[in-house]
Amino acid sequence: MRFLLELPPPVSFFIVSAVTTGVALFGLYLVRRTYPADVLKENHEVAAIIFNAFGLFYGVMVAFVVFVTWSGYDDATKNLQMEASEALDIFHSAGSFPDPAKTVVQQGIRDYLASVYNDEVPKMAQGDISLYSGGAHAGLRILFNQIDATSIPNRELYAESLRCLNNLAQYRRMRIFAGNDTVPPVIWLVLLVGGVFAVSYTFFFEMKNIRAQYLITTTLTVTITSILFLIYVLDHPFTGTSRISLAPLKQAMAATQGG
Repeated sequence: MRFLLELPPPVSFFIVSAVTTGVALFGLYLVRRTYPADVLKENHEVAAIIFNAFGLFYGVMVAFVVFVTWSGYDDATKNLQMEASEALDIFHSAGSFPDPAKTVVQQGIRDYLASVYNDEVPKMAQGDISLYSGGAHAGLRILFNQIDATSIPNRELYAESLRCLNNLAQYRRMRIFAGNDTVPPVIWLVLLVGGVFAVSYTFFFEMKNIRAQYLITTTLTVTITSILFLIYVLDHPFTGTSRISLAPLKQAMAATQGG
């Protein structure tokens, strides 16, 4: 389903909703052809009670998963902003270092931002990056290790740069964590099975106006499908057209070019 993430959101939501609605309406058609209306009407009272209880439990679970994935999406946005901010702090602090440390560190920050924007984020979108792959930050840390700290007169500023470097590593780790799927397969299984049950319940209610029943089944199917697909989108914050904005990285890259 990753290819759906690359499509504009209205298009991807329409495709998913159209497919699931088609299946649901076909299921309703088969049930109404198999069971007479009088047989379905006999089960209304019991089915309604069960459906209400099931709908309550399923709704609470879906709401909880939406909240968790949205929180993760929001945290990923903030972590990326903080990562860009820490990189800029190091860049500006290095402006007070004597050469060659100043030039080396500032160029290292430019390389870091370019690597994250052009290499790490695209790899994260494909799930091809590992937390412990050195990446851009490993090269930046090597540069700091090669600096002669005694050549920097402002030791407090140098210590602050090291603190920012450690923070940068932390926000990079959190970015990579956010890039991994956060909803376990077992929860997806429960959500999908529950969605199928919720839609299937509408098949066993008898309505005189069959068109109205088709409409009710369609609206419920579209609603459940849209919410589940929204969870899937939020669970991939760095993938597709709905990924988090990379503007903080672009702005940081532009700021370092003028340094």
